[in-house]
Amino acid sequence: MIEGNKIYCGDNLDLIKQVDDNSCQITVTSPPYSNVRKYQGYSWDFESLAKELCRVTSEGGIVCWVVNDQYVEGSRDLTSFRQAIYFKDVCGFNIHDVMIYQKSGFNFPANNRYHQVYEYIHILVKGKLKTFNPIIDRKNAYPGQKAHGLHRGADENDYKDMSKIVKAKPVGEYGKRYNVWYVKVGGGHVTKDRFAHKHPAIFPESLAGDLIKSFSNEGDLCLDPFNGSGTTTKMAKLLKRNYLGFDCSQEYCDIANKRLEI
Repeated sequence: MIEGNKIYCGDNLDLIKQVDDNSCQITVTSPPYSNVRKYQGYSWDFESLAKELCRVTSEGGIVCWVVNDQYVEGSRDLTSFRQAIYFKDVCGFNIHDVMIYQKSGFNFPANNRYHQVYEYIHILVKGKLKTFNPIIDRKNAYPGQKAHGLHRGADENDYKDMSKIVKAKPVGEYGKRYNVWYVKVGGGHVTKDRFAHKHPAIFPESLAGDLIKSFSNEGDLCLDPFNGSGTTTKMAKLLKRNYLGFDCSQEYCDIANKRLEI
């Protein structure tokens, strides 16, 4: 059977079948989407992997699925939402949230549309969410003030005074982060591990780290079936989570293992 705190080289579907049922509290991954990136000619079986992710995810556990679409003949192919619907309708995950990972720049210039600077983060939960550690770093516009204004109900004449229906406490200096996350990319922003840039699409360390902190606790097992250059496994180790990474490329596994030497 697969042991934790290791990176394995091989087909992720073959490897994940060796993972115990209900053993992974969180998966943080960004799979190759459509044909936008070439990963050494590797192809993968989404539907079979999705079912296996459901099997190995613990009750209340999370899969953070970072994905985007390709433009085909002038139209987005909607791979991201097709996959989310499959996770829900076939595998039985709940779509807990659809978050936006907004980049500080773009990879491919667009001549007839606005530049593409975001990807989706589908937050999939098996059953009822068990862990949520919200990141409180959004600076409030009006710290010290109390809730006020009117709340409109279902009826057009149904208005309630917020100051009366909410046990109003002064607004703190910082509030819970919104579900659109701005992440700096390029240069030394995604990682300072320069050797990791041999991988064509490095996952930002801050993004992986914040997802792990938000939806898992110390000692939980964090999986990345598309481990690539090893960002998820590195951040899991730094954050005192157990980890498990799969990748088909020995070159990328070597990079990922080097990044664990921290």
